[in-house]
Order: sequence, then C-alpha cells, then structure tokens
Amino acid sequence: MDLELPLWFEIGSLVVLTLILIADLLIILKRPHIPSTRESTLWVVFYVTLALVFAVLMWIFAGGEYAGQFVAGWLTEYSLSIDNLFVFVLIMTQFSVPRRYQQEVLMVGIIIALVLRGLFILAGAAIIEQFSWVFYIFGAFLVWTAIRQAFPGGDHEDDVKQETFVVRLLRRFIDISDHYDGAKIRTVVGGKKMWTPMIIVFVSIGVTDLLFAIDSIPAIFGITQSAFIVFTANIFALMGLRQLYFLLGDLLDRLRYLHYGIAFILAFIGVKLVFHAMHVNELPFINGGEHIEWAPEISTWMSLGVIVVAMTVATVASLIASARDKRAAGVTDAAAAVADEKGTPPTVEPPGDAGR
Repeated sequence: MDLELPLWFEIGSLVVLTLILIADLLIILKRPHIPSTRESTLWVVFYVTLALVFAVLMWIFAGGEYAGQFVAGWLTEYSLSIDNLFVFVLIMTQFSVPRRYQQEVLMVGIIIALVLRGLFILAGAAIIEQFSWVFYIFGAFLVWTAIRQAFPGGDHEDDVKQETFVVRLLRRFIDISDHYDGAKIRTVVGGKKMWTPMIIVFVSIGVTDLLFAIDSIPAIFGITQSAFIVFTANIFALMGLRQLYFLLGDLLDRLRYLHYGIAFILAFIGVKLVFHAMHVNELPFINGGEHIEWAPEISTWMSLGVIVVAMTVATVASLIASARDKRAAGVTDAAAAVADEKGTPPTVEPPGDAGR
C-alpha cells in the first residue's frame, strides 16, 4: 500500500520546514556568535520535539506503520549525521576556521547536504520504482559500508585525505589567500581580488556531504520507499545538526564506539534490503525469476527497535569506557604528584626486573 497523505499536509510540511531553515540561516547571518550550551540545548530539544510532533501527525493522517517508518528513518539519518560531525570537526581543525564563524560554515554544509540528498532521493525513488533488483545492490553496498565503518580501514582521517586532494586541485586553478576575512569567501589582497580559505572549507564540506549522501540514502530506502518520508526524515535529521555540533563539543571524542553502533545499523538494514529483494525477486537467474517466499520481511517496528538499541548500547559503552579512562588517568596523575612530592619514582619495578 502506497503512502497517501493530504496534498495540503505534504506541501504545508515542506513550506514550514523551509521557512524554519531560512529563519535559522538569517539568525546566523545577522548575529554570528559561539552559541552557549544552554542555547544549543534548547535548539536541539526544539528540533527533536518538532520531529516527534511530525511523527504524531503522520500517525493521525497516514497510520502507525508510516509514522514508524518516519521515526526509524529519522533516527537512522540522525545517527549518520552525528557521524558526519566527526568529519566536520576534522575539517574545521584542519583549516583553522575561527570558532565565531563555524555556525555559518555548518549551515552552508547543511544546505549543501539537503540539495544533494534531495537529488539522490529523486533518483533513488525513480530507480526503485522501475527496478526492484536494485535492492540487492543497495543491500550489498550497505553491508560493505558497515564493514568499512566498523574496522580501521574506513577511518574519518581517510575522508579528509580525499578532500585534501580536491583542495589541492582547487588551488591549482584559483587564487586563494592565506588568511580569513571574517566569513567572506572573497577578499582583496594587495589590490587583487582573491578567494579566502573559506571557499576551501565549503568545498571540503560539500565533498563530505556527497560521500555521506551516497551512504545514507540507500540506508533509509531500506526502511521506507516513500520519497516524502525519506526527504522529511533527512530534513529533520539535518535540522539542529549545527547546534548539536556545539552542544556535543569534546563529547564527540568520547563516543569511541559510536561507529560500531552505526556499522551494526547499516549491516542490519543491508540484510533487510537483501531479504526484501529476495521476497520481490524478478531476476531470471535467481530462483527462476520467481519470488522467494521463505525470505522474511522485517517489520518497521523491529527495525526501529534495532536502531534504538544499537545507538543506546554504543553511546552508553562509549561513556562508560571514557569515564573509566578518566578515572585511571586521575589515579596515575595523583600517584605521580605524590611521588614528585616525596622525591620517589612514581612506579616501582618488580623484583625480577631489577638489574636487567
């Protein structure tokens, strides 16, 4: 059964969300600043509440199944967007972006991400409608992405190295100054108009958004085939991402196991897509072109449960490990301080090691 919503609800939702994003952008342009923890928290709570209200409206107008698809899709995209923040931190650090102007950079990044994901969603919906076998490809791709995410080979540092290649290419063709001029992308140096390093930052974030769109769109299509749900889930996941960046701050470094949770979610959705492809199979060289009836159809609510549990376990495990390391570091520092005060070495060699 296809999603059926009142046309006024679909158009009204997109108009309201667009106006909120425009208002958010205007606030940044009018008053660039470093948001406080309280300000960031209030904005994140506002956007999360807005997403939950939208889910309730989906339940009223479309039923519980589609509301569940929206929540599962939103949580999946939200978790992938948090992963995106790690790369944003690396980019900001690499190019020494003044913290005062990081809000504008993030907002531009979010707009680029929305445009790219919108294009991917339109293309993905059209392909899925014509070729059901594409679910095999999406599923295999997500499993491969999950493996790359879980193991060191798919490190965030590698993403930045790919971006650096693009940056080197960019420097060969345009003149770029050595210093920032506020948040401007054009400046005048010695009477000559030049691009500022901000253009490099925007290009780097654009490349990052493209890479993440390639990963995230197949993931959410594994939860729902409704282009409207896919797009709105992406909008809600990206809204508030800027404030979340400042709210989490150093906490991002403490979420050491987050990539395992994300990898598990991607692998689960990948397997779900393969099962779905088997269930609607039309490829002549698989089961004679007939549907594979024994292939299970994983429900939306089971998907939602797996996503919530995976992210919760990864986050809690990360915070416990971080707290344990902090306590261990505190004990080591305390021992070193006492040893320094008494003029003795902080550690004592075991008797068997003496004289070696």
